[in-house]
Parts: sequence; C-alpha cells; structure tokens
Amino acid sequence: MKLSRKIHDLINWYFSKRTLPYWCIILLDCTIIFFSTLLTYWFTHDTHYLIGNILPITRTMILYIGICIVFFAVYHTYSGIIRYSSFVDLQRVGLAMLSAGAVILVVNIPISRMPERFFVHFTAGEIIIIIGISILVMWAMRILVKMIYDIAFRAENAENVLVYGIMDGGVGLAKNIRNEKPARFNLKGFISHDPKLTYTRLLGEKVYSVDENLPEIIRQLDIKAVLVSPKRNDVFREDQQLQDYLINAGAKIYMVHQAEEWRPGQDAAAGLKQVSIEDLLPREQISVDLQTVEESLRGKKVLITGSAGSIGSEIVRQVCQFSPAELVLIDQAETPQHDLRLLLAKEYPGIRAQVIVSTITNREHMERIFSDFRPEYVFHAAAYKHVPMMEDNPGESVWNNILGTRIMADLAVKYGVRKFVMISTDKAVNPTNVMGCSKRICEIYVQSLNKAETEGKVEGHTQFVTTRFGNVLGSNGSVIPIFEAQILAGGPVTVTHPDIIRYFMLIPEACKLVLEAGTKGNGGEIFVFDMGKPVKIADLAKRMIKLSGAQGIEIRYTGLRDGEKLYEEVLNEKETTKPSFHEKIRIASVREYDYDAVCREIDALEEITRGYDPMAIVAQMKRIVPEYKSNNSVYSVLDN
Repeated sequence: MKLSRKIHDLINWYFSKRTLPYWCIILLDCTIIFFSTLLTYWFTHDTHYLIGNILPITRTMILYIGICIVFFAVYHTYSGIIRYSSFVDLQRVGLAMLSAGAVILVVNIPISRMPERFFVHFTAGEIIIIIGISILVMWAMRILVKMIYDIAFRAENAENVLVYGIMDGGVGLAKNIRNEKPARFNLKGFISHDPKLTYTRLLGEKVYSVDENLPEIIRQLDIKAVLVSPKRNDVFREDQQLQDYLINAGAKIYMVHQAEEWRPGQDAAAGLKQVSIEDLLPREQISVDLQTVEESLRGKKVLITGSAGSIGSEIVRQVCQFSPAELVLIDQAETPQHDLRLLLAKEYPGIRAQVIVSTITNREHMERIFSDFRPEYVFHAAAYKHVPMMEDNPGESVWNNILGTRIMADLAVKYGVRKFVMISTDKAVNPTNVMGCSKRICEIYVQSLNKAETEGKVEGHTQFVTTRFGNVLGSNGSVIPIFEAQILAGGPVTVTHPDIIRYFMLIPEACKLVLEAGTKGNGGEIFVFDMGKPVKIADLAKRMIKLSGAQGIEIRYTGLRDGEKLYEEVLNEKETTKPSFHEKIRIASVREYDYDAVCREIDALEEITRGYDPMAIVAQMKRIVPEYKSNNSVYSVLDN
C-alpha cells in the first residue's frame, strides 16, 4: 500500500512539474519507427539474413526515419503536450505517417533496383505494415501517457457530475472538466430533453432524459452536482421542472456566472460557480444600445445622487465605462461612500470624481455643488426606500424623497442641466404606503416642471425623465439576503404572506435600462421597465431552503407589514402604455398636473411636515395623490 502510494506520488510530481521536450517526443516516435521496421523485416526474413544485412537495414531505416521526421515537422506532431493528447493530436500523427508512407513507397521504387548491399528491398506490403504498426504504437503511447496522467491526478474527493446540454457547449464543458488537473469533477453522463437520445452515449457516457426518473438516477449514480452548459443557461432558468428534480434529489447546480460572458472555445469549467437563487430566477437576456449611451455621456459632467446605494453605485460603475469628463457623487452614507472612493481609485483611476458626503436636503450645499460643478447629466437615485421604516417616519420620507427631489430638480433647471433622470419605483403605482406615495409625488413634480418649461412658464431647457421598475436582486435590504441569513441561522424563514408576489431584475440590467431611457428620453416621460415574470415569495423561500441543503427549516408567515401589498403594479389602473425605442421599455401615458398647483400642494406639505404630525402629513399626501389608499396601516382611517 505504501509502495503504491509512493509510485502514485512520484507520477503525480513528475507530471505536475514536467513536460516532455519536443526532441524527446521525436526521439520516441523515431524509436517506434525503428523497431516497427526491424520487427517487420525480422518476420519476413530469417534471423541469419537479418544479421548479415545489418548495415543495409540500418541505412534503410535511417532513410525512412528521415522522411518521417520531415513530415513530423510539417504536421507539428511534436508540439502537443502528450498528457493532453486529443483526437486532433492523433489525427496529426496519422496524417504525418501516411504522408511519409506515400513518399517512402515512391522512394522505394529506385531503391528496389539498387544492389542490396546499399539498401534492403521492402515490398509495398511490408512498407504499409511498417507504417500501420508505427501509427498504432504512437497512438497507444499517447493514450497510455494520458491515461496514466489522468489516474495520477484524479482527485479522491472529485464529485460525480452530470452535464446538462449535449451540443457544442455541453461537450466542450465535459472535455474541459476532464482536462482539469487536479480534477474537481468526475463525468458520469449528460442530461438532454430529447427522448430519442436517452441512454445513447456521448464521450463514452450515457445521456439521460429529463423525466420523473431523473432524481432516482441521480441518487443511484451518487451524483453530487449538475453542470449547466453555458449555451443552456437561459433554457435552464425557464425549466422549473428540471430545477425541482435536481434540487429535490440533493444535487448542487453549477453554472458559468451570469456576469461572465462565455465564448465558444473558452474554458467554461474555469468559470463554473455553484448557483445562488438569483441565478435560477427566470429572466430574459436584456440588450441595450450602449453605443448611443456612450455617445451621450462621453466627455460629459455627470452628477449621481444616492451614489453609495445599490442602484446608484452600479450607475457609477457603468457611467465610468463611457469616459465621462468628471463625476460628482453624493450620498449621506459615509462608510459606503468611502468604499466607493476606494473602488474608483482601484478600477477607474483615470476618471475624475468628487465623492461628497452630504444630504440632498441641504439646499445651500447642493447649490454650491451645482454652481461649481455645472453638471450636464443628473441621475437621481437618492431616496429612502424601506416601506415599514417610512410608514413609521412619514416626515422623513417627505423631507428626503419629495423635498430633496424638488431641490435637485430646481437646481438642475437653474444651472442648465441637459437631462435629469429620476429613479422611481413600481410602489408609486396606486400607492398603499408612504414610501410609494412619496415617490409618486416626486414623479408628479418633475413631470409638471418639465411641462412648465415646455409651456414657457419656467425658464429652462432641462429634460426630466422618470424610470420606474421593481425589486432588484441583491439590493440592500432585499428579501434574498434576509432569507440567506435566516437559513444560515437555522431558521425560521419569515414570509409575510403565502400569496405575496414580487418582480425581480438584476441590478446591472436595471441600470443599463436606466441609462438608455435617460439618454434617449425627450423629457416628461415615465419609462416603465418590463420586469418579466413575477415570483411567489413563499416558493422562493422553499427553493432557497432546498438549494442550501439545510434540513428542518420552518417557513413562518408573519402577516403583511404596514403599507405592504400582496403584489406590485407597474402602471396605474387608469394608465396605458405605448412602445418606446426598446422592447423592454414602455412609456406610461399618465395624468398631467399643473406646475403651479403642484407647487402649492407641496408647499403646504412642507409646512405641515414641520409639525411632525404623521396623520396630518399623510392626509396632505393623500390630497396630492388621491389614488393613495393605505393598506394594513394606521393611516387607513384617513381613507374613510
């Protein structure tokens, strides 16, 4: 046992440290040709004749080997690393030897007319035998070395896996994992939706169908994980049944990370990562006209509020890619702003950026920033967004969300900002809580201001564009990180209601749409994003528990929180939409408001807010937004 372990370690060390030099490979191949020629001559002549013609035989073998070496150079048979030999390498060896054999057959014609004291005379059949034996032995040597190498580097803890996908992406992935050293995965087969391919073989392994027998097959083969072909990512996300089969069978799922773009020929195995629930949520790939965005933002001064938040910080990263002249980044969260400054210094050292810690409600400070900086584009992402917190603090929702937006919008007009893009939310549609209503009032104000500019009531040329979308995956305070922490703690996982649903979108995708809508909008529009399919939160929690492999974790329903809806709407029931420049972006047709009337209502709201009377504040908000009906809230009494 100890001896075999030492031999294994020795082989392991040799192959991990060394690669045979090209001259060594040529020498091995020439040795094979030498012995193939000698063996063939020995079988076709007696031993006495062999000994008596040793010099002619040697000259003949040198000639044959010389011809073979020429074709080894032509086909580069020595350039491949033997331990990574593939069909292509074997093909090169075969072509080189067949080409050399053809030349030898031609050369053999004049040789056969010479006296045998110079060269021995091989028949055409004997030359074919020599070439055939040489090819077979060269192939066998390469396959043997590869097998020894694979055995030497086969990790004892390699996981048995199936690959989902049988086309180029799946086959390429399977080859990649077989070439990994040390091996992380041990290929046991493929999964396909095509029933005709069931139990056929690919790369020597069986193909299994997606049906009710799949979980049992996974258990029988002791499959620990399923690797998803990069070309099947989108199909896999839509296939809820297959996901359930794998999760219920206890198999982990690996995919190429969504942020990494896979290209044919790329080593897909290197990018494999175990999936999180975000990777399994169904969503369509979103393409954006980044060229137009770049043309709009390149060389421009851009101001971003809420720059330390989930959306704001991603907008910062994406805008940096378009080489703006300068950035001003505003947020009142000191530590996240500091982190953002460090990130910019590391990843975008060539971008001039001022990272400012301040609240947007500080009118004097904001005016100084606009006066000194003179931004051309403003992306306004700063807002309080947590529904229960704003239900308890409606005054702060007014100060920060509404009055802060008003300050920024007014300064944008005063200092000639070209375009002002406001980030809104689906909770602004038929709002049932303070936060949603505050964002709807923000929408009303910037739209009425844009209209007043167009009508000449307000002097300015700033175009105000609003973008409205739902939950983004991975944002601060979103449900998925909360569930992950609860599962890690052993439960229970708390869900407010068994029927509650939400829309989800990736942060980068949402921000790309924000940039395209913001740069292409003409002013006054509310752009609504297609959020895809809604997700039932209870089902999301169940899948996260199964995906984690945790046992016995309870799901506890706690009841709807103050102001919370069972479902979020994207448009007001009286609103309609029309298409825009992007299939994922619609333009909402909404009621228009008179700017002077809106200003009077917001002035009154500001005055009431100074008294910090929650009921009075919410009552005025309901006067501005009549469709605001409180849900599961102390403010419901105001709706009667």
